[in-house]
Amino acid sequence: MNVPANLKYTKDHEWIKVEGSNAVVGVTDFAQGQLGDVVFIEIETQGETLDKEEVFGTIEAVKTVSDMFMPVSGEIIEVNSKLADTPDVVNKDPYGDGWMVKIKLTNPAQLNELLTPEQYKELINA
Repeated sequence: MNVPANLKYTKDHEWIKVEGSNAVVGVTDFAQGQLGDVVFIEIETQGETLDKEEVFGTIEAVKTVSDMFMPVSGEIIEVNSKLADTPDVVNKDPYGDGWMVKIKLTNPAQLNELLTPEQYKELINA
């Protein structure tokens, strides 16, 4: 299971990569593996400011449909347009081309509440 050391994680299996006052958010390798083949992603929250743990979109796989939750509070400034035509990129490259949204952080202190890679590994191996 791939758990990059340069990211923070949530108990809901999202990852976040901070880039200055902005951040990139996606679902983890573990999450995409549990979901199976991703067939559709719906994110209609661009331009909205959401609180930590609010739903920012849904991910649909052959097996199930799951909500995706904000790891921290922020404004959705960009949605990955590649996902509309090729949602399966999430299965192939969850930490790269399969990112979901870019956000402008509104409460950077919340980053300290997220899981470290080590803590996330413990969660998924429990």
